[in-house]
Amino acid sequence: MSSDLDDALGLVLGGSAYDTSAAPGAPQAADPGPAGALTLLDLQRVLGGYQWVERRSFEVLGAWVASEAVAEARIFFDVHSRQHAWHGELFAERMPSVEGIDAASYVVPPSAEVDRLFASLGGGAVGDAARGASGGTLLRLVGVARVLLPRLVAGYGRHLRRCAPVADAPLARALRLALRDDLEAWQAAEAMVQSLVRRPHDVAVVTAHQQALEEQVAGSGLGLVSWPGDLG
Repeated sequence: MSSDLDDALGLVLGGSAYDTSAAPGAPQAADPGPAGALTLLDLQRVLGGYQWVERRSFEVLGAWVASEAVAEARIFFDVHSRQHAWHGELFAERMPSVEGIDAASYVVPPSAEVDRLFASLGGGAVGDAARGASGGTLLRLVGVARVLLPRLVAGYGRHLRRCAPVADAPLARALRLALRDDLEAWQAAEAMVQSLVRRPHDVAVVTAHQQALEEQVAGSGLGLVSWPGDLG
């Protein structure tokens, strides 16, 4: 079983992907080690990717506020864009210092695929089948509730489970704070999606848009920032 699948199962089951105490005698998955096992450069790359993703999330959701016609969605985008900005600051504060290396140089798109995903999120509909739905509100919420937030939760959850209890305590706290906010936002965004899906056509629109977005990052593994060595 791949480590990404182990992590995904651990997230769904609400515990560590490597804790087999609940199933005596069950085979134990290979533990890839805590976050502290990463080199400082790898940790810089991962946290730099988190910062880039959070800043882009802030920019995309914040840009929607002025043009959003649905009041509930407008408030959601405003509140959660600011939360993403704060999450980016949390991860910036926990970037390790390496002599001779500018940590800011690691705040870059984690991959070309993730860069394109955010360009598509900011641009609205992807593909002809998804254009013109609910004045853009439904498509925006689908991108957040069905793609962005689930991947953030999955990626941060993986990292949190790999944190060393003592050495990585400050980073683990930042991950928990981000996860708490993202889980609450995910629930709220999904509720709004469901409230706006009222016709069979809306279901087709939602499905087409979600598929088009996910296709852009298909094969990139769990989350939005790959774990060093997972994708080889």
